[in-house]
Amino acid sequence: MTTEPVPATTREVRMASRPSGAKITPDNFTLAEVPLAEPGPGQVVVRNEWLCVPAVARDLMEENTQLPIPNFKIGEPIWARATGTVVRSNSPDLSVGDLVEHFDGARDYSVNYAQAYFKRDRQVLPDSRYFLSQGVTAWHGMVDTANVGEGDVVFVSGAAGGVGSLAGQIAKLLGAKKVIGSVGSKAKADYLVGELGYDAAINYREGNVAQRLHELAPDGISVFFDNVGGEQFEAALQNASWQARFALCGALSGQSGDPMGNSPRLNLNSVIPRAVTIRGFAAMHTPEQIESWNKQFGEWLAAKKITYAHTSIEGLAAFPEAQAALLEGKYTGLTLLKVC
Repeated sequence: MTTEPVPATTREVRMASRPSGAKITPDNFTLAEVPLAEPGPGQVVVRNEWLCVPAVARDLMEENTQLPIPNFKIGEPIWARATGTVVRSNSPDLSVGDLVEHFDGARDYSVNYAQAYFKRDRQVLPDSRYFLSQGVTAWHGMVDTANVGEGDVVFVSGAAGGVGSLAGQIAKLLGAKKVIGSVGSKAKADYLVGELGYDAAINYREGNVAQRLHELAPDGISVFFDNVGGEQFEAALQNASWQARFALCGALSGQSGDPMGNSPRLNLNSVIPRAVTIRGFAAMHTPEQIESWNKQFGEWLAAKKITYAHTSIEGLAAFPEAQAALLEGKYTGLTLLKVC
């Protein structure tokens, strides 16, 4: 394959300051231009194509976090999951033209050892942005954690996000009788039902979530996939059926400043008599799980059985605004940024 020209410099997004409150602002980031390093022995140069704007960024901007992943540091480049093409290679493991996925994405070009990249098969999915789907997390939570199946009544909080938008669709494809999602606007509620195949949607900004959930699932929910925590966790617990399974994926309400977001009340009189199982799970997936999901995702896409809900942002310079807007709930689906 013909080697494409590589510039002498690359841009990278850095954390300029820590947020002073619950919200992130564009001023918390800066865009720097730096020399592009020459690849050493065993290293490659990757031209980044798409990056995933991280929903977990607010937590990662704290000096100390309880997450099992590296946080962001003031004055240093941030990390982001990305896909790109190898344009220079000093490694036998990767060739020029190979598609790779990695976590060095908040920049135009990445230079690192070949082991830092995961080679992907371009033929499996329509284009490189599809490899950034959070479907493997949705799949793991629904299948391995909640064991969703025929006849289940499922409630998904944060249902219009990158994980939730796929979690509900996966539940339906695996035989769930009814899938209900919670969102923060009428437009998102309409999108869930009209585009993603949810049976019903709750706008948590309008009325009592627990009461609305009871109206939609009078016999209770058997599966809860939680991305939000707080009031929505409590509402799900109040409406849990016998031996309901809860898969806890995130607590976004805690990231947005809700004081009870990370610490909802756990009513043991709801858990014990109904034999509710509550399991948290981390989005740390094995290569085998990721490859298995990509194959399944590709098959469902080809059969037009699933929709990849995502919002596309153009240009690395738009990252600070996109990150702030994401955490304000302005986007639908996974938020992706086209680097170049």
